[in-house]
Amino acid sequence: MMNSRLFRIILAGAFVLANSNTVHADDIQDANALLNKGQRTEALDTINHYLKSKPKDARARFLQGLILYKQGQTEEAIKVYSTLIEDYPEMPEPYNNLAVLYSEQGEFIKARQTLEMAIRDHPNYAIAHGNLADIYIKLAAVAYDRSLQLDRNNTLTQKKLALAEELLVLNKNTHSAKK
Repeated sequence: MMNSRLFRIILAGAFVLANSNTVHADDIQDANALLNKGQRTEALDTINHYLKSKPKDARARFLQGLILYKQGQTEEAIKVYSTLIEDYPEMPEPYNNLAVLYSEQGEFIKARQTLEMAIRDHPNYAIAHGNLADIYIKLAAVAYDRSLQLDRNNTLTQKKLALAEELLVLNKNTHSAKK
């Protein structure tokens, strides 16, 4: 299940980018509106049509990645965000969204590396710092759990795992309440 905090960041990033001024901003806004109404197929059709005439439009490609993700096409969304990073390394949002997708797949090391790249290139991007902290907590929980599989009697590791899990639950509950 996806971390709700990271999910909202994807949506917020899409909204900001989709409402930027472009020659055909109406098409991007229309696709975003369709997505927000749950009309994913129509949203993808609209954004794909737009991208035929403007294949390098970063905002449209960003939204395309979000739509693909919402349709369950995670691998395609990963490709979109990966190529966006290659083409537009100055945009921090694709790094964040790519890390979210990796995290959802349990690829926490890839998520961490992606967020670290975002921070290296965009040191003031607070969202990436917060998401990186969440990834560190998840990695810690996984490592503590592995440690306990090897030594179930280690009470210090049991306490550390419980704290890490408590942070993860707190994070999930805090962000679920904000919905």
